[in-house]
Amino acid sequence: MSKYDDAMKIMTEKYGKDEVWSIATTDGESYDVRFVDGYYEDGLLYIVTYALSTKMQHIEVEPNIPICTFWFKGHGIGENLGWVRDEKNANIMEKLRVAFASWYSNGHINEEDPNTILLCIHITDGAIIDEEQKYDEFYYEVDFVNKTVE
Repeated sequence: MSKYDDAMKIMTEKYGKDEVWSIATTDGESYDVRFVDGYYEDGLLYIVTYALSTKMQHIEVEPNIPICTFWFKGHGIGENLGWVRDEKNANIMEKLRVAFASWYSNGHINEEDPNTILLCIHITDGAIIDEEQKYDEFYYEVDFVNKTVE
């Protein structure tokens, strides 16, 4: 197994669930950093959000986003996947409703509103620390695009 495969296992084990992430966005003039609930799968970070939010307005202007959470920091490219109830989002939304079950239905999310959307961040690069050294390495610098580790 390669170091890249090991890094992907770590990403799935640590972040393939409800995890609080920090993301930074800009419109070229102002900057904003906020915490979001995210779910990682196969190089993608999924976030349920509101289409008219500042973060989405910023992403429309500048889709490159710094991201981090405990033991990971990196970058990605944000993409609005549209309404959470759009048929093309059905499979991932099934997973997100389960992952976010502890808070998802408490009135914070209104799936009836077409502005309730799915933000997908395509992770391009990042550094993972595996404090347990499950796969012999402590630090992985990952190129998610070329699927390599340094």
